[in-house]
Amino acid sequence: MKKVRKAVIPVAGLGTRFLPATKAQPKEMLAVIDKPIIQYIVEEAVAAGIEQIIFVTSSTKRAIEDHFDRNFELEYRLRQKNKQSEIKDILRISDMANFVYVRQKTPKGLGHAIFTARELVGDEPFAVMLGDDIIDARVPAIKQLINIYNKYEDIVVGVTRVPKKETHKYGIIDPIVIDENSSEIRRIIEKPSPGKAPSNLAVSGRYVLTPEIFDILAKGKKGSGGEIQLTDALAEHVRRKAGYACLYKGDYYDCGNKLEFIKATITYALKRKEFRGPLKKYLKQL
Repeated sequence: MKKVRKAVIPVAGLGTRFLPATKAQPKEMLAVIDKPIIQYIVEEAVAAGIEQIIFVTSSTKRAIEDHFDRNFELEYRLRQKNKQSEIKDILRISDMANFVYVRQKTPKGLGHAIFTARELVGDEPFAVMLGDDIIDARVPAIKQLINIYNKYEDIVVGVTRVPKKETHKYGIIDPIVIDENSSEIRRIIEKPSPGKAPSNLAVSGRYVLTPEIFDILAKGKKGSGGEIQLTDALAEHVRRKAGYACLYKGDYYDCGNKLEFIKATITYALKRKEFRGPLKKYLKQL
């Protein structure tokens, strides 16, 4: 069995939901406290044993490449001021993993973005982690998926429970429950109405895929919004073969959504000793 060593992180989107903040910077670089969203995701991957991060980018995402590269002028200035802690923090960023980049030249959907990374992935299983979804978990969420992949050696999608009235916003699985955290997938339905949803288990930002998915994506079949959708390819794979879902333990924040971004900021601020007391006091005052 081949080890999951690589993670594909698609970051080519324009982030229009956060305009004007994203007019001149990638949405993935918006800071939750003092770290950009994308760094939380990379740290999750590294904590799960991922060795190579493949970013699928666009022409507006140079800031992401710069963030995970060395900045010798900044390092020099910090050394001059004897800011050893800050130097250690920024050096750790570029040393976390092997970072590589490929551009999605035209915005044809998430499925197309994943397909763009096929030559870098090769014939190995790989993780996919969406670039604006933070999952606060004791065991990294993608590690929980990898554990299930290691057991069944087939695709695994991360799912979380959503209110029944919100199923129309997500891909929803029809599960055959194995245990409290894993299910075999009978089918995946893209954005079903609450009355037609087979469950409230929503596909949410984490996947472990096999190279077979590229054969399906290569057909270029368009789905919702006239784009090549990853959910459609997963649904076809499940019909052909098998697939599994991991109901991961952790709190999911879609940081492409303004309210979820605010919630993530508060959650991570409350984890920090220097903010916890004053922030709790302030929130109670409100």
